[in-house]
Amino acid sequence: MTKKPTLRQKSSIIKAPIELLAGATYPLRALGILFDKPSLWGYILIPILINFVVGIGLYVVLLLPGWRGVNALILNLNARTEALIANLPKWLAVLDLLDAALGWLLRLLLSLLLLIAIGLLLVQFGVILGAPFYGKLSEELELLRVGKLPTAESVSMASIMRDIGRALMHEVNKLILSLKVGLPLLLLNFVPGFGMALASIGALALAATLVCIDFLDAPLERRRLSFEKKLAVIKNSLPASATFGLVCLGLVSIPLLNLLAVPLCVTSGTLFFCDRILPMFDSDSSS
Repeated sequence: MTKKPTLRQKSSIIKAPIELLAGATYPLRALGILFDKPSLWGYILIPILINFVVGIGLYVVLLLPGWRGVNALILNLNARTEALIANLPKWLAVLDLLDAALGWLLRLLLSLLLLIAIGLLLVQFGVILGAPFYGKLSEELELLRVGKLPTAESVSMASIMRDIGRALMHEVNKLILSLKVGLPLLLLNFVPGFGMALASIGALALAATLVCIDFLDAPLERRRLSFEKKLAVIKNSLPASATFGLVCLGLVSIPLLNLLAVPLCVTSGTLFFCDRILPMFDSDSSS
């Protein structure tokens, strides 16, 4: 039986600012390699069509009603604050300007959160529905980059059932992680002062981590890593993995562009793995 690779800790790599900037460049590198290798296009055309169908559905069902809900919430809050300000002395009329500014800031924040939430849903559906194509794309990219793939299990009913079980547990573990981190962040919003700002930063970090896991998953899953080891890979790849996740999160959160961004981010995830994660593993030949 093939021995599983073990993760080697980084020791003397200078992490910043070179890695911080490098992680953000991988979507551009992926775009370059897709243009340079037209043979890879066949693995992304059908997933793009899938993303269009899923994306249109998500926008119709969630985006438009979500924006209406945000506008209704802001209008309701404005009406309440205006009623309070109306009873104050005239010299406090400047609070009207502050109220308007805070209203637009809250509208912007809620709209961004809505776009990020829809982007995360698109990633989930897009990656799952396009998994056969993305898996093959990732294999071809790894072959191009490093010239070999890890030894694969022979295909059988038992191996297929194991793969399905691992995929389901992967999603369950992501949900558990989201709850373990997301619930405390939700409570943090009620802390006076910087509570909402800290909760927003934490939510952004959680979303970037989930996106990072999804787009790095194909090469990591080929090595049969546990969910905890996948998280360890991301941790040991900091700060490059942080900027990689943030840029990918931004791409999948932009309406219309995100329909094309998922295959691009899958490509960049495999390139990131080959360049920055694979050297952290002890190969069978060196063990």
